[in-house]
Amino acid sequence: MVLPLEGVKVLDLAHLPPGSYCTMFLGDMGAEVIKVLPPEMPFTTASLLKVEEERWSAFDALNRNKKGLVLNLRAEEGRRIFYKLAQKADVIVEGFRPGVVKRLGVDYETIKEINLRIVYCSLSGYGQNGPYSQFPGHDANYLSIGGVLGVIGTAEGEPVLPSNLIADFAGAGLHGVIGILLALMAREKTGRGQFIDLAYLDGVLSLMSYELSKYFASGVMPERGKGPLTGGAPYYNVYETKDGGYISLGCIEPHFWANLCRELGREDLIPYQHSEGEKKEEIFSFLRQVFRQKTRDEWFELLKEKNIPIAPVYSLAEVFSDPQVLHRQIAAELNHPTIGKVKQVGVAIRLSDTPGKIKSFAPLPGEHTDEILQDLGYSAEEIEKLRKEGVIK
Repeated sequence: MVLPLEGVKVLDLAHLPPGSYCTMFLGDMGAEVIKVLPPEMPFTTASLLKVEEERWSAFDALNRNKKGLVLNLRAEEGRRIFYKLAQKADVIVEGFRPGVVKRLGVDYETIKEINLRIVYCSLSGYGQNGPYSQFPGHDANYLSIGGVLGVIGTAEGEPVLPSNLIADFAGAGLHGVIGILLALMAREKTGRGQFIDLAYLDGVLSLMSYELSKYFASGVMPERGKGPLTGGAPYYNVYETKDGGYISLGCIEPHFWANLCRELGREDLIPYQHSEGEKKEEIFSFLRQVFRQKTRDEWFELLKEKNIPIAPVYSLAEVFSDPQVLHRQIAAELNHPTIGKVKQVGVAIRLSDTPGKIKSFAPLPGEHTDEILQDLGYSAEEIEKLRKEGVIK
């Protein structure tokens, strides 16, 4: 079966999860991805989790379908090897602070002299230019400046951090995939690759398009915890249940709200979905009280087939027991040669004719170094010499 990106060669210089997530999509869809790591990593996920590197590689979905190469780009011979790889590559992804790849001699301007067709994607916190371009940062910082933390959280409380899903994985990782695919499509027309300057902050602001459109149009400043989708509306909220669990309610459309009111025996509340003041507090009080009368799962069983948007709030341990999740087979169960059966999140984008595929586990650092160098024409003696010199590992 032909995969959509078969024949596309990718060099992955991204050391952090958002860049790895970006190239995971390319590998899942058939691209040949080479993960290029330095001889010494300051920290790894395996070390943070205190697990063996081999065990982490079995479960590491972000780096599956890739080959592993350890290469010292600070060494002249290391750069020479990278240039040989870049000559045949279609895509390079890097996630350093602006200026680092130039100092290493593997920046876009250098590489395009070797390969005019290269699509070069740089993921950086604040972009390649501007007064913040050299600032360090992480997801929380980009959410702060992008206004996300100004709207997420309770009205009376502090901002709430939504893990690193928004800036890291959506703002950078997914936007990176989109940018790369667009540049590859453009190359079919122009014959030339191009540079993609992708800032985590820009991705955050793009994800805020709906909220920002409302603000620009109305001039009304969104307040944390008070918007209809951020905790300010009874019909779209989270409620505690009798067993200390939670259910989420999403009755935005009037007919969903009407269905809920009927099922709870309060048809009188149907006209007051968007009420403010005392009436809204009355509805909040009623819903909080009523949902504490049954357990989370009892409420879900009672209301899930009554055309009411309701769902149980799961822990991660519960997610993959849910019948819908099981039916969709989004949890891929794989057989690792030494670890045994392992689970990974599967390929979420379902293509009917050319679906993606998990072909291999994440490589150990440098697992394919010899193979990759042999493909470039290096002899066993030359490879051993490079290893002794610290160019490879």
